[in-house]
Amino acid sequence: MDHPLKLSVDEEYDIVIAGGGAAGCVLAGRLASATSSLKILVLEAGPDTKDKLVHTQPARFLAHLHPTSTTVRFHAEPPTEALAGRPFFVPTGQCLGGGSSVNFTVYTRASASDYDAWELTHKNPGWGSKDLIPLLKKAETYQAKRNALNHGYDGPLKVSFGGCFTNVGKQFLEVAPQFDPTRTVGDETNDLVTLNVYTRYAKWIDGETGTRSDAPHHFIYNQTNPNLHVVTSVHVQRVVVEDKRAVGVEFKWNRRLFSDADSAVHTVRANRLVVVAAGAFGSPGILERSGVGNKSILEPLGIKVEEDLPGVGENYQDHNIMFPVYNAAPEAETIDGIIRNDPEVIDETSHRWYKDGSGLMATNGADAAIKIRPSEQELEEIGPEFRKVWDENYAHLLDKPLLLFGAMALFTGDSSNAPARKYFSSAIFNLHPMARGHVHITDAHDVITPLDFKSGFLESMADVKPLLWAYKFSREIFRRMPVFRGEYAPMHPEFPSGSEAAVIEDGMPTPMEASRLVYTEDDDKAIELFMRKNIGSSWHSLGTCAMKAREDGGVVDSKLNVHGIQGLKVADVSICPSNVAANTYSTAVTIGEKAALIIAEELGIDLA
Repeated sequence: MDHPLKLSVDEEYDIVIAGGGAAGCVLAGRLASATSSLKILVLEAGPDTKDKLVHTQPARFLAHLHPTSTTVRFHAEPPTEALAGRPFFVPTGQCLGGGSSVNFTVYTRASASDYDAWELTHKNPGWGSKDLIPLLKKAETYQAKRNALNHGYDGPLKVSFGGCFTNVGKQFLEVAPQFDPTRTVGDETNDLVTLNVYTRYAKWIDGETGTRSDAPHHFIYNQTNPNLHVVTSVHVQRVVVEDKRAVGVEFKWNRRLFSDADSAVHTVRANRLVVVAAGAFGSPGILERSGVGNKSILEPLGIKVEEDLPGVGENYQDHNIMFPVYNAAPEAETIDGIIRNDPEVIDETSHRWYKDGSGLMATNGADAAIKIRPSEQELEEIGPEFRKVWDENYAHLLDKPLLLFGAMALFTGDSSNAPARKYFSSAIFNLHPMARGHVHITDAHDVITPLDFKSGFLESMADVKPLLWAYKFSREIFRRMPVFRGEYAPMHPEFPSGSEAAVIEDGMPTPMEASRLVYTEDDDKAIELFMRKNIGSSWHSLGTCAMKAREDGGVVDSKLNVHGIQGLKVADVSICPSNVAANTYSTAVTIGEKAALIIAEELGIDLA
C-alpha cells in the first residue's frame, strides 16, 4: 500500500477525526504508528497533496492564494471602518495537511511564556513550556545547527535554511546591525527564549531534498497501517450527539473536487471518539451545526441545542501583517520569476531542484528577520496608546516580543499589475495584537455558506501604533540595502505633497550615515491610512474553541474534551486560549502531538 488514502468511507471506526490539517495529520499518524488495533478515519474537505509540485516545491507557495485555488478557502469579513471600509479576507488551508501544505514554510516558534500562560493564566495543567518543549523537539529534525537549545534532531519534520541564501537576506543581516547597533546579529531567535537578534531564518524545508516539510508527507503518506483511512473531498457537516455523547459524524462529498459523488448526507459511526480538527474557522462551525454552541445563535437557525456553550466561535485571534514592497536591483536574488511562471526561470530553477534540491525553487525567499522587544526609547516613540498594554502584558515577561519583521526576496502580494522586475518586501506583524473577533455559522446545514466573521483588526490603537513604528523603523533598513532601487509606490503610504518622507519610486540606496526620516503628524496619518487599507491576515487564525473553563468562555478542557459532551474532543489551533509569538504551524504540530499523548493514555496505548 503506497499510502492510506481511500475513496470511500466504511460504516464505523473507533476514532473519527474531522479535519486533515497539520494537527489532525500528526494525531492520526502518531496513533496509527503506535497501534493497528484502532480503526482510524480522517475526513478532509480539500484535495490530496501527495507529491504535487505546488505543495512540495517551496517557492510555489503564492500559487495557493489565487482566487480559483482549490487548496485554500477564503473567509470574508464585511467592510469595517477600522479597515477603511473594505471587505477583509482571510485564507485558510483546505487540503490534506491544511496550512502545513500551503503556508510560506517560515519556521518560527512561540516564546516559552506564551505556553506558560496557557497553563498558569488559563489553568490548563500540562500545557506549559516545560511540557510542550519536548513535543516541539519530538516533531522536528533541526538541520540548521547542531546542538541548538530547545531543538530536536530525530523528528519527522525537517527544518533547514533551504536551498539557497539570497543576497537580499544577506544584505539585511549586514545593514540592520549597522543601522541599529543596539541589537546584535546571531544564529537563533526560535529557541523560545532569544529576542532582539537579527538572524538568518530557518524554514520547514528538508535541507537534503529541498522539499516542503509538511504534515501529510511525514505523518500520513508514509503509513503502512491498513486501519488508518484518510478520505479527502469530504465536508463534515456535524457531529452526531446522542444523550450528551458524540457517536459519529455526518458528511457530504465535496462535489467541486469529486464531481461524480452523490449529494446525500452520509453518516459514519465512531465507537470510541470523535476529534474535531478543522481549524479556527472549521471547528466552531462543526460544533455549532452539531448543537454545541451559544443557544442564541443556534436556535434562530433551527438547530437543536445539545449543549449551550457560548464560547464556541468566540476569542478569534490572528496576527496583523503588512508587506511594504521595494524595487530590487537586477542582481538581486529573488523568486519573482518563479511566481510569474517565467518559463526560463522555471526551467533553470526546476532543473537545479530536481538535481540536488537546491536553488531558488528550494526557498521561500524569507532568509532573515528579527523578533523585536522595544527599548524604553522605542516605547516612547511608539506612543502612549500602547503603554498600558505593555505594562500589563509585556513588561514582566522578558521573553515576549512585540513585533517581527524581516526581508523577503519577492513581491509579497498580488503582483499581477506590477511591472515584471525583481522586488523585495518587508514582512511586518505584531505578535500579540489586542484584536479579538468571532466566527459563527449562518446556515444550519450548508458547510460552504459564508460565515459570520469578525476579525477585530486595527480596532485598537494599541495595535496600530506599534505597526506604524515598525514601518518607519524597517523602512530605514531596507532603503540602505545595496539592492534597493526605490519603493513600489502602490505598496507604501501616499504621503502629503512636499513631505520629507515621500516615497522614492526610483533611486539608489540611502547612505548608512544619513539621518533618519522625520515624519510629521500628517505623515503618520498617511501611514495609518495605508495600514487600514492594506493590512492583511498572517493565516494565523486561532482561539475559537478556546481551552478554558466554561465560565471563562472556554470550549474544551485541558484534556481537549468539549465541555458537556462525552466522547468529543477538539485538537487544532482553535483550542489556543491566547496567542503565540510565531507562525502557527509549530504550535499546530505540538497540539497534534499533545492530543496523541492524551488519547493514547486514555485508551491504554503505548505511544513511545
